[in-house]
Amino acid sequence: LHAQCLQCLQSPRMDLCHVPATREKGWYLALMAPNVKGPNYAWLDPSRLYCHPQGLQDCVADLLQPFQGDAIDMVAGVDAMGFILGAAAAATLQKGFLAIRKAGHLCVHTEAQPYSDYSGRQKLMEIRTDAITPGQPGVLPFWGAAGWAWSAQAQPLPPPGLRILLVDQWVETGGTMRAAIELVERLGGVVAAPCVPTGVAAICMESSEGGKWIQERYKCSHCVPPRLQPRFDQHQ
Repeated sequence: LHAQCLQCLQSPRMDLCHVPATREKGWYLALMAPNVKGPNYAWLDPSRLYCHPQGLQDCVADLLQPFQGDAIDMVAGVDAMGFILGAAAAATLQKGFLAIRKAGHLCVHTEAQPYSDYSGRQKLMEIRTDAITPGQPGVLPFWGAAGWAWSAQAQPLPPPGLRILLVDQWVETGGTMRAAIELVERLGGVVAAPCVPTGVAAICMESSEGGKWIQERYKCSHCVPPRLQPRFDQHQ
């Protein structure tokens, strides 16, 4: 796979029309570009995969396949690369999309959760408080003769216990995804329960301590075939 990635990277242009005759699960992983900038970056760059129309479609289809027939109310994506796959999954499912942001970007009431990312850096993520559980009556903007004004009225909000499918690009140490799960569940959303099989999806879920913790407790989906999992775990 790494050799295929290098071959793709060294090509002057990516052939966006080339699709293999046999599209096995994970064929699009070879579209990802390897790290050429050193240890401060992730070992692979999946964003190259998103440029390939069939590769992106097949990746999203494979991620959603284990959840076929499951009741999913909303898709949530983790800042920032989880927004791409999460929004694509939400559009495919015809569901709404909730962005879980890095701290400091949301101008509404939020809940926050500290976490350590794959590089060990301490960070803070936030989620808006009005999308998963009912809120208090508030004010809504409306357009009047004098322009935008505010009218006090109850905000129509979804019921509690929404079944959330959490999506990120990659689960390496598991710290980022665990923080996202904590936020969703703190607000009353359901990521996994005995009769509610929503869960977590990512291109790759590494067999790290944190990755195993998530896979043992939640219904998970990823795109890496079992024969390639050891190589992804070892970043080869």
